Amino acid sequence: MVVEVINPYKRIFKRPLDLILSLFAIICLSPLILIIAILVRIKLGSPVLFKQKRPGYNEKVFTMYKFRTMTDERGLNGELLPDSIRLTTFGKFLRSSSLDELPELFNILLGDMSIIGPRPLLAQYLPLYNPRQKRRHEVRPGLSGLAQVSGRNALSWEEKFNFDIEYVDNVSFLGDLKIILLTFKKVLVREGINSETAATMEYFEGNKIKEE
Repeated sequence: MVVEVINPYKRIFKRPLDLILSLFAIICLSPLILIIAILVRIKLGSPVLFKQKRPGYNEKVFTMYKFRTMTDERGLNGELLPDSIRLTTFGKFLRSSSLDELPELFNILLGDMSIIGPRPLLAQYLPLYNPRQKRRHEVRPGLSGLAQVSGRNALSWEEKFNFDIEYVDNVSFLGDLKIILLTFKKVLVREGINSETAATMEYFEGNKIKEE
């Protein structure tokens, strides 16, 4: 008989802390959020917010909010141009400084996300995960996470998932605090913003080798 060990921080304290910290951050950063919103509207157009469906806790899909970082430029055939072309200098700055992530504070306030956890990925990836990779949805997705402070988009998909599962298996207050401090460091030095082969991050195409 397997006895489940209850993690008080994960079960009881993590969500209230998320609520308090996100509300505090929204209040303190509201002038900055407003300024960025105005600049995005002027430089990149409308809508100011980028909205996308992402899977969260227990694979429940929610709408994630970010500041837009790309234009809507299209080619002669009417299709959107590649990300590398639509990603402007201003957009690159928002991404490298992680300022584009600020609207996600409202996702945390609403309970869709957490301050720390695996980053929410595209909903279209859900059928591609193996059973181990699906475990990343055993906790709320985070504004930052272990994978982000360990390499961010410079990591391979396999490395990212390994860090995600490591986090799920070891959720703790001290662990979250360490990731928060490392996140500030990573943002300041702007490491791992892009992958080596794409403007952002390559699409996950599933597992080429079946898990044994």
